[in-house]
Amino acid sequence: MSISLRGRSVLTLDEFTSGEIGFLLHIAARVKAEKRRGNEIPLLSGKNIALLCEEGSMNALFGSAVAAFDQGARVVGLTLPAGHGGQCASLKDMARVLGRIYNAVEYCGRSQSAVEELAAYARVPVYNGSSEECHPIQALADFLTMQEAVDKPLQEVTLAFLGDGRSPIARSLATGAAKLGMDFRTVSPPIFWPAPSFIDDVTSEAHENDGSFTVLEHVGAGVLGADFVYTAAWLGEQEAGWAERIRLLAPFGVRANVMEATGNPGCKFMHCLPAFHNSGSKAGARVAKQFGLDCMEVSDTVFESKASVVFDQAENRMHTIKAIFIATIGDRETDARDRDP
Repeated sequence: MSISLRGRSVLTLDEFTSGEIGFLLHIAARVKAEKRRGNEIPLLSGKNIALLCEEGSMNALFGSAVAAFDQGARVVGLTLPAGHGGQCASLKDMARVLGRIYNAVEYCGRSQSAVEELAAYARVPVYNGSSEECHPIQALADFLTMQEAVDKPLQEVTLAFLGDGRSPIARSLATGAAKLGMDFRTVSPPIFWPAPSFIDDVTSEAHENDGSFTVLEHVGAGVLGADFVYTAAWLGEQEAGWAERIRLLAPFGVRANVMEATGNPGCKFMHCLPAFHNSGSKAGARVAKQFGLDCMEVSDTVFESKASVVFDQAENRMHTIKAIFIATIGDRETDARDRDP
């Protein structure tokens, strides 16, 4: 069956089927191979893409800019004050202006409602680079990374996420893994488990696709047999209640013993970055001084180990958003679909 995503927005993974996710991963793998061979075919010539980001979130858009340039598109980066709330113009008005000028808009910030409002009124594809609720583009990049790192289909992969199970990346990974039929485990303190309604929906979706979704608090049971152990930053730039979060999440940090507990010598470590694996950042230095910890969600030993694929993930965000650009606003979608990686 032919798949077309032309004109579609990417706000969450909820509205995508397993076939559509696989379609995007296929395009991403192909353009990545073409870029490395030096024979990439531009499919976005003459297109204009706006990259909207709130202050402090620009890093997530670097790969998007290169992805657009590689494919022949022009990009303009626009920075909004954090929590802008339509200070200068309403989002509805902004969306209608951007939609008349640009072929697509990528938003990276905190508000899920903001990216949804942009999509409702722009009349062009809108992409959620990151929000307080979900992180779909990162999750797609992570599935591409897993696809590259193991010699088996994603339907046979076991992924364990340790830390805050309510975090945007944990939720997006759970949703995507359920659609792909993976064995996904959220391992965290009960206070950080996702909402019961989310657990029920994802569990049902996983079962329909011959996968599984489990929420548990015992690290040993959660990581046993895992192909990938994933974690994310415990703290944001403006995080309140640092001491309590660190106290609750400390037993779920990924150390060498956690990787060993998988019983899988080929298990890989994943992190969506930024990572507090030492005291090299401002936040890391503050935690080291205030709480006497030299790392938080992952140790430097694991982060820098051969098992770590974190920088493959970071690179693959560029290939994934490129695939999304091609599939939704590209000139020759058939070429994008039919050529092999």
